Amino acid sequence: MTLIDVPYSVEELNNAQIELVRKNEFQGDNVYIRPFVFLGYGVMGVYHKEAPVTAAIAAWEWGAYLGEEGMQKGIKLKIVSMNRPSNTSAMGKAKATANYLNSQMAKFEAIDCGYEEALLLDDQGYVAEASGAAFFMVKDGVLISPPNDNSLQSITQKTVIEMATNMGIKVERRRISREEVYVADEAFLTGTAAEITPVRIIDAREIGCGSRGEMTQKLQSTYFDIVFGRNKDYEHYLTYI
Repeated sequence: MTLIDVPYSVEELNNAQIELVRKNEFQGDNVYIRPFVFLGYGVMGVYHKEAPVTAAIAAWEWGAYLGEEGMQKGIKLKIVSMNRPSNTSAMGKAKATANYLNSQMAKFEAIDCGYEEALLLDDQGYVAEASGAAFFMVKDGVLISPPNDNSLQSITQKTVIEMATNMGIKVERRRISREEVYVADEAFLTGTAAEITPVRIIDAREIGCGSRGEMTQKLQSTYFDIVFGRNKDYEHYLTYI
């Protein structure tokens, strides 16, 4: 039994997204799609199974999530006081709106302190993820990203790992401590909105050269070739409209 009985199949929702983009006739080259499945009106209280289920899909033109300058030069990242909730406190693997309250509070703290983005640790003090993106760091030529034991699984993270492996870059999925982050050679965030965004400062500490690193730039360039259909080897990630 599922917790929410969605009245549409995955195929129907995917086709609706394609039709939405087609009918809007967007003029830009970067469009964000946000599908929602949510509980409608009719039932009060915290037991939800009798509430009607509604689906909606939004799409709009969207530029660089963390700014065009950040994509080129890197952003400032703050390790915030707000932890990523533990796996025993909620269904953290679900891409649920309720889970984003924690991210919203973390992002507010980071921006209020003069940074562009928040990095959350887990309840044991290891790096989990940013407020809405996965974290990567580079040390001694090795690309390192935390396991998804306390973070959302990310299609973009998976793509970056596949790209790096195909380039002959050694990739490690392991826990990362705060101290390791501070002495990284490079760092960047990945996500549907963040794409591949370099990190130049973490907690007032300059990372590597203090700008977009060499490996980050190489991965970023390859990634954009993929999403804009310029690399035939990765067409399995694309849906043509």
